[in-house]
Amino acid sequence: MLSEQSTPVVRATLPVVGAAIGEIAGVFYTRLFEDRPELLRDLFNRGNQANGEQQKALAGSIAAFAGLLVEHPESRPDAMLARIAHKHASLGITSDQYKLVHQHLFAAIVEVLGDAVTPAVAAAWDEVYWLMANALIALETRLYQESGGAEGGTWRPMEIVERREETSDTVSFLLRRTDGTPTGAFRPGQYVSVQVQLPDGARQIRQYSLSGAPRDPYWRITVKRVRAGADPAGEVSSRLHEHARPGDTLTVSAPFGDLVLPAGDGPLLLASAGIGVTPMLSMLHHLAAQDPTRPVLVVHADRTPADHPHREEQRRLVEALPNARLHLWYEELATSAPGASAGRADVGALELPDGVTAYLCGPLPFMRAVRGDLLYRGLPAHSVHYEVFGPDLWLGTE
Repeated sequence: MLSEQSTPVVRATLPVVGAAIGEIAGVFYTRLFEDRPELLRDLFNRGNQANGEQQKALAGSIAAFAGLLVEHPESRPDAMLARIAHKHASLGITSDQYKLVHQHLFAAIVEVLGDAVTPAVAAAWDEVYWLMANALIALETRLYQESGGAEGGTWRPMEIVERREETSDTVSFLLRRTDGTPTGAFRPGQYVSVQVQLPDGARQIRQYSLSGAPRDPYWRITVKRVRAGADPAGEVSSRLHEHARPGDTLTVSAPFGDLVLPAGDGPLLLASAGIGVTPMLSMLHHLAAQDPTRPVLVVHADRTPADHPHREEQRRLVEALPNARLHLWYEELATSAPGASAGRADVGALELPDGVTAYLCGPLPFMRAVRGDLLYRGLPAHSVHYEVFGPDLWLGTE
C-alpha cells in the first residue's frame, strides 16, 4: 500500500509521468545497455527492443501499477504481477538486477522530466518502484523454490529427441534432460524459455509453450518461424528451424506461466489462433487423461487448414472428450476441412454454457476481438484469461 504522504503526489503527477513514460522507458533502456551491453546480447529480446514493444510493456506496467495503487489502495494487481514474475523467473532474473534497473530508470526520469522531479516527487515514485519490485522479488523467489532451483537457476541442458515438421513454418521438438533424470510434469498451459547461441555470439532467449501432455516422459515445444529479414525478431526461430536437429542440446528453463487450467468441473472455452494453439493442446491432453467429462468448447482460427499446427492432433483430442466441441474458422477455406467455417472466428455465434471460464491465446487482435465478444455477452472479466507471446501490451490498458 502506498503511504499517505506519497499517494497525493503520485495522483497529481501520474498524468505527467504517464504521458512521458514511453520516452522515459526509451532513455532507460539506452542507459542500461550502454552500462551493461551483455543484457541486450544475452537477456533482453533484441527483436522486441528493435520494434519498441519492450519499452511499451515496461511503460504500461509501471503506469498501470501506479494507477492501481492510487485508485484501489486496498488491493494489489496480483494478476499483472504474477504474469511478470513468471516471465522473469523463466529468464533467470535475480533480485540484485532490480537495483540496477532502479539506478537507470530514475536517471531516465530525471533526464526526461528535469526540474519537475522535486525531492517529494522522486521519493513518491521511488516508493512506487520498490513496492512493485519487492512484490515481484517475493513472487519470483517462490517460483524458483517451487521449480527446485536457486534464484536465477532456472536453466538446464536438454537434448532434442525428435524433430517434426508440423506445417510449412512450424516445427515441433521433443526434449529430454541430458542427465537422464525425468523431465518432470508441468501445469497444462505453461511455457519454457529456450536460450539459443547465435552466429554473433549472442545467447538470445525466447519463450515457447509446452504443447504436449503434461506427464509425458518428454517435453514438446512447437516453434513458428518468424521471417523478418534483417529484423532480429525472427533470429531465434529461424536458427532453430535451420539448425536444430535430434541429438543437439538446447538450454531450457523450468516451466513457468500463469495461464493454467483451474481445478473443478466447470465448463471451459479454449480459444486460439495460429501458434496460439500450443498451450491449448497441453490443456486438452490433460483433460483427456485426468478429466475427460468436463464440458469444453474448443475454438481455433487460422489462415488455412494447412497453416493450422497440430490440426489432426487437436481434432483427435476433442473427439476423445465426450462433452467437447470443436469450432474451426479459416480465412481461406478448403475442402480438406469439412465442418469448418470461412472467415474470422466468431465466438458471438456460439452457445456458451453458464459459468464458462475462457482461455485465449493468439495474436493480440484476435484476443481483443474474442475478449470483447465475451464481455459483451456478459462473461465477467475475471473469467477471461489470456497468454501473450512476447511483451504483454495489455498491462497498461486492461
